[in-house]
Amino acid sequence: MAYFFANIIFILTLVIFASYILLGIFSAISLRKYLRKNSYVNYNSLVLSPLSPRISIIAPAFNESKSIIDNVRTLLSLYYNNYEVILVNDGSTDDTFQKIKEAYDLVKVNYYFDYRIPCERIKGVYRSNNPSYNRLTFIDKNNGGKADSLNAGINISRSGLIVTIDADSVIESDSILKLVKPFLEEKDKKVIGTGGVIRIVNSCDVERGHIRQINLPDKYLPRLQVLEYTRAFLLGRMAWSHLDGLMLISGAMGMFDRETVIRAGGYSTKTVGEDMELVLRMRRFKSDEKEKYEVTYIPDPLCWTEVPSDLRSLRKQRTRWTRGLFESLWAHRKMLFNKKYGRLGLLSFPYWLFLEWLSPLVAFAGIVYTIFLAFTHSLNVPFFLLLFLFVYTVAISLSTWAVLFEEITFHKYRRKRDVLRLLATALTEPFFYPVHTYFAVRGNIEAIRGKKGWGKAKRNGFEPKKKKK
Repeated sequence: MAYFFANIIFILTLVIFASYILLGIFSAISLRKYLRKNSYVNYNSLVLSPLSPRISIIAPAFNESKSIIDNVRTLLSLYYNNYEVILVNDGSTDDTFQKIKEAYDLVKVNYYFDYRIPCERIKGVYRSNNPSYNRLTFIDKNNGGKADSLNAGINISRSGLIVTIDADSVIESDSILKLVKPFLEEKDKKVIGTGGVIRIVNSCDVERGHIRQINLPDKYLPRLQVLEYTRAFLLGRMAWSHLDGLMLISGAMGMFDRETVIRAGGYSTKTVGEDMELVLRMRRFKSDEKEKYEVTYIPDPLCWTEVPSDLRSLRKQRTRWTRGLFESLWAHRKMLFNKKYGRLGLLSFPYWLFLEWLSPLVAFAGIVYTIFLAFTHSLNVPFFLLLFLFVYTVAISLSTWAVLFEEITFHKYRRKRDVLRLLATALTEPFFYPVHTYFAVRGNIEAIRGKKGWGKAKRNGFEPKKKKK
């Protein structure tokens, strides 16, 4: 049994690293093709064209008073012509509502809409008396969570395309132009969703909702997450988009076909992983209807979000992600190895099940087993050190590869010092893996126990970085 268990862990390790390398190769091919194809694109034509589709940007907000004014200001100044901003106040208990009402001179209006997707009661719809803010629509509703707030915004929206974002995110000014492009290209498949790269705003200089200077996070935990996000978006999702197996568009920012979202049933309020669950349900709905469709991904950095900077907040986030993954995979387990869903069912779904959800549990069992062998003096030390060196080398190689991708493409970190610090962080990151494993195990335990809800997230807000005297 011990021999069998050890070999299972070793084989799983090889499969995981092999899959990461293959995904990295596919990402490199896709990224090169994307950059070559879009190097001559004139996005200004989309701004000037009267045929540009109308877009509704939906931002749910709950107790976001620290950054809500700056974030709304950013949304109202995006580089696009035909769009509206729908801000949904999800029963905030702080002064979020009062701040927005005073800043934008909001008054309650009569607004007809239909509850095409179930959501909590909408208490009122507000518009500004100031014509300069005619793009802004404010919804005040009973608390129901992020997914419920997005459903309320979809009910209010009258656009063909919707963009769902987090209210605590900083959006790039040309992000809408880049997100809408796949929907306008002539294809034999209908595009139902598009996502892009999410970056980390911690320690960046943010003033009035705009990033003045991009900095690498000062704290260690956010720097670890810079590496993680870079790998996930540039080496992971780019490849899955190329393979037509994309299962996730980040809840921080994504564009969707509104009618498809409504017909699929909107965001689920029964899971904390509503972003993945919606993409799975939309794809499943289109496949069941035998309609040709596509979910795309663009590698451009579109959105900057604040990440946890302390272990407690990180634990809450990661256990929530694990619960969301577990709930989404269980709800759509019918897709596993089902050729009806193409590469999504035969390749992508098994990958997320075995290598994203199951592998942390096996890793945890491996750690416990290794400790047991050490205490019983049965550990093969030379083999253990050799295996550790192999895992460590491959791990830092993947991180270095991801940083290289970033530097030769979008090069957001301009200072050499930041790049060197990021590479130095990559050398220590593998020693943090047991902590991530613990978070994943705890998240699965919470999912089995039926824990619901997001919990309270600690926000520091966006403030300009103080200059040293």
